[in-house]
Amino acid sequence: MPVNEEIDQIDRKILQKLAEDARVPFAELGRRVGLSPSAAAERVRQLESREFIRGYRAEINLQALGYSVTAFVRLTCDGSRYRQFLKILPTLQPVQECHHLTGGDAFLLKVVLPSITHLEDLIEKLLPYGNPTTSMVLSTPLERKQVSHLLNNL
Repeated sequence: MPVNEEIDQIDRKILQKLAEDARVPFAELGRRVGLSPSAAAERVRQLESREFIRGYRAEINLQALGYSVTAFVRLTCDGSRYRQFLKILPTLQPVQECHHLTGGDAFLLKVVLPSITHLEDLIEKLLPYGNPTTSMVLSTPLERKQVSHLLNNL
């Protein structure tokens, strides 16, 4: 069933408001979407139980903590090394995201590290599993952490 048939307009508004500010109190959330605080709380619980809301997180400024290097690593990986890589992947702490891809590369990793030396160490750890190609991030002109702009189209 398509998402837009499973949730109504009020649910969409709740998701938008929580995407903008997940710490908004139920009283304020209810006011913003036209519900009582208890009705807003119940709607949020339903959205959580139906897994439209997966969790709540603090956004940590990694650069302020000294993690100044962000890079994307594309990894080609043949069949015999593929499963080995998947086993070691959770132990690679600098890896923030890992995407399995179509095309020539098997994986795309987003990594955040404190220095180029740490990046070099990570690349060396990847060598037994495939051929890494690294692109360092110079700047990030657009970074969307919120999804509220996508919810307008539901």
